[in-house]
Amino acid sequence: MEKKTDIRNIRVKNLQEFCTEHNLPKFRAKQVWEWLWKKRATSFDEMTSLSKQMRDLFADHFSLTPVKIHKAARSMDGTIKYSLQLYDKLLVEGVLIPSKKRLTACVSSQVGCSLDCKFCATGTLKLERNLTAAEIYDQVFILNEEAISNFGKPLSNIVFMGMG
Repeated sequence: MEKKTDIRNIRVKNLQEFCTEHNLPKFRAKQVWEWLWKKRATSFDEMTSLSKQMRDLFADHFSLTPVKIHKAARSMDGTIKYSLQLYDKLLVEGVLIPSKKRLTACVSSQVGCSLDCKFCATGTLKLERNLTAAEIYDQVFILNEEAISNFGKPLSNIVFMGMG
């Protein structure tokens, strides 16, 4: 079976073309886009403003592969380190770092690293691949939800790691 493209890895213009090819009004592409990027739908079934037939059509042609929390560990200073699982079962790290004035999320941009820094655990891992925009977005969304759940407030800062 042919591997489906993750719908979040295509442009809205291509989504509009898909709608036209399947006799759907172009505005449906904008609806799907909003479900993906504003509401962070993690399945086509969540897109309840679309008919079941439309949701099935999108599911038949595209995949939707959200990042998921694999493990979490809290340190004594309140920092929470997350192991996050990608669609291909590879793992990346995300970290929530609370301080008096800020709540910072550290998100990964790559699986592994091309450098060999002695102080960095990621540096000991071979560079596997860069993350997609959707995978980076998912990390921020997940860590913001975790920030609200664990600290009662949203993120104030976002920093990237893994850009060797």
